[in-house]
Amino acid sequence: MWGEAALFTRPELKAERVTYPVMTPTAAVGVLQAIYWKPEFDWRIVAIEVLKPIQQFTQRRNETTDLASLADAASGRRRINTVANRVQRNSVCLHDVAYRIHAHTVLCAHADKPEIAYREQFERRVSRGSCFSQPYFGVREFSAYFSEPDDTPACHDLTEELGVMLHSIDHSTTPPSFRWFTAFLDHGVMRVPAQGIPGTGPVS
Repeated sequence: MWGEAALFTRPELKAERVTYPVMTPTAAVGVLQAIYWKPEFDWRIVAIEVLKPIQQFTQRRNETTDLASLADAASGRRRINTVANRVQRNSVCLHDVAYRIHAHTVLCAHADKPEIAYREQFERRVSRGSCFSQPYFGVREFSAYFSEPDDTPACHDLTEELGVMLHSIDHSTTPPSFRWFTAFLDHGVMRVPAQGIPGTGPVS
């Protein structure tokens, strides 16, 4: 995966959007699902390799605090007033990013095909450049592009502790439950444990 920019927001910062220096597992799941998703399996991220040096830039964005409900949006009864409810926020983003994602397909109980069938279908879609929707890196304006993996080496000079990072979200519970892990970048590779630690939801 590669793109011109990315924003993987740290959840502990309330007012400003500050990115992690590396793609998060939940963002990696999102880009894989944009390429190929079926309700019969889930993606489980194993590792993310950073293929380009970490570069950052700042951006000021206009955002709205006026949100319509799903019912209002579907019926068109109420329009969002973006002028009266506009706020400006600074964002610290990543520039010129590239990653190699390592992931497994994990079958659900109702799956009717073997794991290899879903994996091969995903590989065919990647080779053709097909996707259900345009993948993106954190926010929709930062499009992500993909191809079959190559032998581009990871940035071996990148080693640092990244802090607490969102591991996964379980949407089967109400409200959704969140799992976390302490992330490390080791010679350009962030390894993701099979299970995260339960915790509260992202800080708003």
